[in-house]
Amino acid sequence: MGLFRREKKADRFVTLLLRQAELTLEGFHVLQAYVAEPSEEGARRIREIEKEADEARRILIDELNRTFVTPFDREDIFALSLTIDDMLDYAYTTVDEMEIFAVKPNEYISRMVSLLHDAAAEVYRGVERLGSHPNVANEHAVRAKSLENRVEKVYREALAHLFTTPHTLEDVMNVLKLREIYRHLSNAADRGDQAANVIGDIVVKWL
Repeated sequence: MGLFRREKKADRFVTLLLRQAELTLEGFHVLQAYVAEPSEEGARRIREIEKEADEARRILIDELNRTFVTPFDREDIFALSLTIDDMLDYAYTTVDEMEIFAVKPNEYISRMVSLLHDAAAEVYRGVERLGSHPNVANEHAVRAKSLENRVEKVYREALAHLFTTPHTLEDVMNVLKLREIYRHLSNAADRGDQAANVIGDIVVKWL
């Protein structure tokens, strides 16, 4: 039986996953604004979104535990929820550590965040189409994976540049701080890639 025939049953879980993906996209939208112009308001808003997303995931897990028959594999629903949540968690930790370490945004951070915003948008669209147009959902997943590759390319450029600059102890400290920020953004891209893989797995299993 194809996924199209399961659309009504899929609606509840797609809606819950879509809420998570929506909050993650909003989080990266705020992060993009934050790295363009850091502000306490931007940092506060990302923290709020992260808490909203945690609540959305708790609701999804509760529904999953109370539902005997699920439209997609239970493991895939759980994995997709987790990877989407992890993407947003890394947006949150990026801002948190930029504030703690007093790190100013640079070209590499801005480029990675812009690509991550686009990846979050593709994951959102992929989830949105899961219950109605699975082939389109898979196309969005492929685009999300392509964006992960682009983030990793910028990440490697950033690291290469980082280790050519230290001269003083202050420079070395700055390298260590920036490396942590870059790592969070790279991890966010990795989770986006994993989310795209789960979307692809769901489509293959249920078509």
